[in-house]
Parts: sequence; structure tokens; C-alpha cells
Amino acid sequence: MLNKEEFFIKQFHSKYIGDDGAVMSHNNPNLVYSMDAFFEGIHFKREWLNLKQIAIKSMLVNISDALVMGAIPKYALLSISIPKEFCKSDLIELADGFKEVSRKYNLDIIGGDTISNSKLDISVTIISELLDKPLLRTGAKKGFLVAYVDKMGSKLGNSKKDLNRLFRNLPIKKDSKFITPKLKPNFIKDIAKYIATCTDISDGLDIELARFSKANNLGISLCQDISKDIMCSGEEYEPLFSFDKKHLVKITNIAKKHKIRLNVVGNTSRGRYKSKCKNHHE
Repeated sequence: MLNKEEFFIKQFHSKYIGDDGAVMSHNNPNLVYSMDAFFEGIHFKREWLNLKQIAIKSMLVNISDALVMGAIPKYALLSISIPKEFCKSDLIELADGFKEVSRKYNLDIIGGDTISNSKLDISVTIISELLDKPLLRTGAKKGFLVAYVDKMGSKLGNSKKDLNRLFRNLPIKKDSKFITPKLKPNFIKDIAKYIATCTDISDGLDIELARFSKANNLGISLCQDISKDIMCSGEEYEPLFSFDKKHLVKITNIAKKHKIRLNVVGNTSRGRYKSKCKNHHE
């Protein structure tokens, strides 16, 4: 089956395409540009989230792309299609969500564009500054470990469970990471020098492992049985990374310091890892 996203991206032959953001290394300081869309009816329903929650999540999923590349968000550009029925209080609520995240992450919203539409669609461009070397999808070697982190109360797979509850018109907890992704900027900053690659789990662990495998021309030998609910759970926004085994103790200790769990999925090997979960870009 045709993966439309992958096919379309291949039409543009640019050395900057292929990671969570584009690293412009000729700048001083080095900058990272990333952009993601958050569209009504595709990524959310207005019955599920209030306007402030929608704005907050749309910003966080974009900031996640910058963080997993080892960058600090500095500026944001917003492109928003505003439903005609929105009143002043709706616009204020939406703006409050954007402003709350911008204050938390100390970034400036410097402009963008608005249009009138029947649905609420949001695109956010984040301009970030690299702390050191960029963390890319590529760079792993045979025998490296592949891992992700989460918290007991916010473990991988919960986003899919909560999404299924929403589809059945059932309530979910207010602190669900489906509503508000739980980003880990300080953890990523602390492990950056010990890891070879990094991305976030936006489309599901299984699909991200397949992307990692293809990018590095390596297979992945899983070291544990992982349920389909966990493998296919998207919108988790947990960091997924690879590293040399010699750094395992160091990274484990850093995870304990941040009170999160290190989950080693497997190790890189020969071959190619293929996803068994449905890709929503097909």
C-alpha cells in the first residue's frame, strides 16, 4: 500500500529532509526548523478537547520535535484556520493556550497567518537553537541498544487506550497525555552526549522502529514481547533513542534521577525491521 507521506516527501530532494527538523548548520548559532500540523477531524475533535487544550497540545507536539533533536525552542510561527462561528471568548481561550506553553518553554510567538474556515486547523513552525551536536535519526551501529522512557502513571500505550475511550464517548483523565503530552526536555538534555540517535514516538513505537531501521539500514532484535496496544499507540511523544551498550548504566541512572523508566526494546542487528501496525499516512 502506498505511503502517501513518504512518497510525497521523496519528490523533494533536499539534504535537510529526513529528521524531526531541519538543521541549518551554516548558521551561527546552528538553528533547527520544524513544523507540524494539528487539524480538526484528523488529530482531534472539539468534543474531546477545549480550545485551550487544543492550543496547548498543538504547541507541545511541535516542541517535542525540537527537543528530541537536542535543540531549545526559541520562536514560533502560527498558521490557524478559524471557524466562522468563533467569538471573542473563543479566540481568547485559544490564545491563552498558546501563551501558556510559550511562557513555560520561554519562546516567543513572532507571527504567522490566519484564515476563515469551517474547521479549526493549526500549523506551528518552531525555530530552535542547538545546544551541541544535533540528535538525528541516523547514527546507530550494529549492537547498539534501542530504548524509550515513560512514567508508571503515564506509560506507553495509554494514549491509544484513552483515544479508544473517546471514540466510545467515555471520559478520560484530565492529566491524560493524549490531552497534554508529557515532554522530557531535561532528561533529553542530560542523555544527549551518551546517545547516537533520537526521535519521538508520534505515530507509534512499531512505526518509529521501522523508520529507525530504514534510516540506519539496520534491523532490530526485540528483547521482550510488546503488546500490540503498546506497539501501535500513537501520540505518545516519548523519546525513542539508541546508544552504545557501554552507556547503559549512565543512562539508567539519569532516568532514575528524573523519576522515569528506561525501557530497552532491543538491539540493532542485520536486516530490516518491518512495522505490523497500520500507518495513518497510507
